[in-house]
Amino acid sequence: MQDALAIHRWLLAHQVHHEIVRLPRAMTCAEELPELLAVSPATCVVVTVFEVTTRVGREPVAVVASADSPPRPGAVGGALGARRVRPASAFTVNSATDYAAGLVCPLLLPDGLTTLVDERLAGAGDLVHTPTGERRTALLIRTDHLLSLVSGKTIDLAQSRSRREQATFPLAG
Repeated sequence: MQDALAIHRWLLAHQVHHEIVRLPRAMTCAEELPELLAVSPATCVVVTVFEVTTRVGREPVAVVASADSPPRPGAVGGALGARRVRPASAFTVNSATDYAAGLVCPLLLPDGLTTLVDERLAGAGDLVHTPTGERRTALLIRTDHLLSLVSGKTIDLAQSRSRREQATFPLAG
């Protein structure tokens, strides 16, 4: 499993300025970062993993977005031409990302994992926080550095879903 030390070493090797931040208490999921750090949810980056079904088969897809604008399955499905999009199980998240479910960092994701990046992150501010895969730490990094290091396709996840998309891409609970 990836962790704060692996991220720190990788960023040092790439000469990227960053800080590993110790959290005041353990978090269970990335969505808790704004509360724990007393920062705006727009400055916290989370990774949501979906299980996407296309004509070819099923595959996990990681979506990098801010905590205040979580990705909608319909927007993800529309971007990929998928038949069905649903949240991935913890087992799928762990095996597809090499991070603990709920604590996925957008860095060091496997090359074979389809990754989408919400284009609205470019306006998130100068600095953003993201999980490190560990419950007690977060990564503080410049937004432009993070976006240049995330290997993924940048897409517009703000698009509104039409009735047809809602019917085509149902949510699984």
